[in-house]
Amino acid sequence: MEEENVYQVADWNGQSGERWVAYQARLDAMMAAFGQAAIEAAAPAPGERVLDVGCGAGASSLDLAARVGARGHVLGVDISEPLIRRARERASEDTPTLFRVADASSTELPEGTFDILFSRFGVMFFDNPTAAFAHIRRALKPGGRVAFVCWRGMAENDWVRLPMGAIKGIVPPMPPPDPEAPGPFSFGDQGRLARILTAAGFTDVGIAPFDASIPFGEGETRDAALDDAVEMTLEVGPLARALPDQPDDIRARASAAVRAAFADSPGERSVMIDGAAWIVTARNPAS
Repeated sequence: MEEENVYQVADWNGQSGERWVAYQARLDAMMAAFGQAAIEAAAPAPGERVLDVGCGAGASSLDLAARVGARGHVLGVDISEPLIRRARERASEDTPTLFRVADASSTELPEGTFDILFSRFGVMFFDNPTAAFAHIRRALKPGGRVAFVCWRGMAENDWVRLPMGAIKGIVPPMPPPDPEAPGPFSFGDQGRLARILTAAGFTDVGIAPFDASIPFGEGETRDAALDDAVEMTLEVGPLARALPDQPDDIRARASAAVRAAFADSPGERSVMIDGAAWIVTARNPAS
């Protein structure tokens, strides 16, 4: 396992995983429109078997299970033990789901078993995405379908663009990330994404833009919603990594600047921001 992936496994089984569990309901609400769009693209039918990669706390797996019904089955896979534990807590005994702590890019998967490979923002973190997708493809039946949602560019997504722009001049600039390194925006380049899937052996690759408003902050009043948006940014957003080592006065200035940046966003009891993603579809060759 490469160094970057070791770091991610440790992180998602530590502080990041616990934070996402704590904010699970809010994060699921933020991502709901994107996940539903990907499920519609997948078009799961009763009795089908689905592999949900990077299933997190299980929201997408449970939605898929409702579509495939009792005769179907959903296997949700994630590297985070805290998130898988939360997913298992949310699933009733009669839900046709199984949750497993594993790295889908390398773990043993039953070959030729699944009708659908699905993911809601869970496939952008592979160290070697071509090899990972080729490995996962073997778990699909001949002719099996792929449908997932991933983020487009950082500049198109307000949940990063607004706070990171606000702290310029307050916090020392972070080195720009390698656009192809594992991370939320590693599939922002449509051409690169198509090349990865094609090289992994998939056909009929389709990549369509999907935009939705995200309820990033919520509260009983506008001020409470703005405070909540700042808290989300500090706890599970981009500043969760940018600010922890900064002194208190810098953190306070950065928080005030972020709040001011969100203040221009619409909403009364929510702070509504723009989110931009790709809905990706493909197919495993029939033979």
